Amino acid sequence: MRIKLLMNILLMFVWVALTGSFAPANFLFGFILSFITLTLISVGSGERKYFKFVPKLILFILFFLYELLKANIQVAYDVITPKFYMKPGIVRVPLDAESNLEITLLANLISLTPGTLSIDVSDDKEVLYVHAMYVTDKEEFINDIKNGFEKRLLDILR
Repeated sequence: MRIKLLMNILLMFVWVALTGSFAPANFLFGFILSFITLTLISVGSGERKYFKFVPKLILFILFFLYELLKANIQVAYDVITPKFYMKPGIVRVPLDAESNLEITLLANLISLTPGTLSIDVSDDKEVLYVHAMYVTDKEEFINDIKNGFEKRLLDILR
């Protein structure tokens, strides 16, 4: 997978050098073009892990940006309006993540989203405690984390 990534980056730089434009959009286009080229070249070779990883990573980044924007708007609206809509609570979220890396990344992603904060992980690493500003339904909140951040993160890491 690392070799495919390095080839993709190398081809991107070749594209940028050939076009002579060092604009960020040209780097992005070169990366996409080289990714498509490498995908077409490696059809039938059996090495598909890299070509599944990159789209999942891009979709995860877009999902995180969407959740970040949504949470920012919710918190900003609550701050601007005279009535508070907050229903704070601490929620016990059961974890499917097993390794320290998976749990740490999940906890940090939750904490980066405004209105939520990872508080603690149980000693047996089965439960993550999360403080949230807007908890109207605990089960819905747990499902949002399990089917949102955790599921997508584990798809990338495993």
